[in-house]
Amino acid sequence: MDTATILSHVDHTLLKPEATWEQIKTLCDEAMEFGCATVCIPPSFVKQAAAYVQGNLKICTVIGFPNGYNTTAAKIFETKDAVENGASEIDMVINNGMVKDRQWDDIAHEIAGIKAACLGRPLKVIIETCLLSDMEKIKLCQLAAKEEVAYVKTSTGFSTGGATREDVALLRENLPASIKVKASGGIRTLEDGQAYLDLGAARLGASALVGEARKQG
Repeated sequence: MDTATILSHVDHTLLKPEATWEQIKTLCDEAMEFGCATVCIPPSFVKQAAAYVQGNLKICTVIGFPNGYNTTAAKIFETKDAVENGASEIDMVINNGMVKDRQWDDIAHEIAGIKAACLGRPLKVIIETCLLSDMEKIKLCQLAAKEEVAYVKTSTGFSTGGATREDVALLRENLPASIKVKASGGIRTLEDGQAYLDLGAARLGASALVGEARKQG
């Protein structure tokens, strides 16, 4: 797979708390130049970014980020606000405390409420694989399948670990073909990106791959 094809699967990402509008604008410019799938940015920049790209780039944002332990009502409000501001895709962080307490019905209810608030926009469920057992990951895949989300995503990139090849393979194996996998967290090289795509990921959350492509000329 060539570099352009890899980048077409990338959510070009900047979620650092100190991010500035100038940095977000540069991110958008880079994503449009290199043909990225989206930019993934903090909610506070969505409206400005959507106006800036004028429909030439999809805007992804995050909900309940990075810890996921906001109330369901708060997450739904965040989602509605993001959609009103022009978000094209939504990445929500699962409540991992609920996972550890085996509150499966509550998790399903939360996913369903947020999906409804997306008004048809793709919903990616971030399950923070580094904090979970394989059994928990598989159970969340089953819930995601039941709620018919668009993607299950490996990581926020803000916890104790990011994507691993083992986790991407596990998620792909335990999801129906209709639900895609987003590998995110610690993807630093185009070779890494290719490896995750080969394992079945359909989207890559990354901040470094555009820079790597630029170095290649």
